[in-house]
Amino acid sequence: MKVDIWSDVVCPFCYIGKRRFEQALEQFENQDDVSVAFKSFQLDPNAKPGQYQDIHEMLATKYDVPYEQGREMNQQMAQQAQEVGLTFNMDQIIPTNTLNAQRLIQFAKQEGKGNALNDSLMQAYFTEGLDMNDEEVLADRAELVGLDREEALNALQSGAYRSNVNRDIQEAGDIGVQGVPFFVFNEKYAVSGAQPVETFVEVLEKVYEEEKQEPKLQMMHTPSKTEYCDDDNCQ
Repeated sequence: MKVDIWSDVVCPFCYIGKRRFEQALEQFENQDDVSVAFKSFQLDPNAKPGQYQDIHEMLATKYDVPYEQGREMNQQMAQQAQEVGLTFNMDQIIPTNTLNAQRLIQFAKQEGKGNALNDSLMQAYFTEGLDMNDEEVLADRAELVGLDREEALNALQSGAYRSNVNRDIQEAGDIGVQGVPFFVFNEKYAVSGAQPVETFVEVLEKVYEEEKQEPKLQMMHTPSKTEYCDDDNCQ
């Protein structure tokens, strides 16, 4: 089974949803038959890097509510994260543009480290309060997951992998993704949002059983007189 997950490293529900999916996968009997790939998405492609706006103020402005209500909303998010074993230090978060982070994940995917780097960047952002636009910070995280730091830094400074990011985002638009996280199973079943663990378990089992029962090939048309060649002759 193939699972594609569109997400952004600064999306809290993406991190929570990712962890819930992983917990579901641990309960899934056929987990060894599942491959997971993360696809790029940007919640705010117009976000300005280097503008260190308070995350509580940003949320309060977005929803036109008082500052303290914005803080309370963020603390509720942190509580949800804690329930799945994650630590969100909301006071330390640095909102920024995630293009550099997404480009680096694309670089890491070429080296078989995309999933590991995606997880490392989410932890860096939500738990450690690191800047996801800073090239030196990003290169350090690449090194932490076993990538060559200089190669990662060169990829960032060269502007490479932008087209890979854009391709994923375009694909998301083509299939009607309205928000992230967005999970696609075997390119035919979709689940939107950070669903409960039980929901992911149910989907995994349902997709696996349906795919197992379907024949590999389905004959679409059989003429009354079959014309074909085998090892001996053509008839």
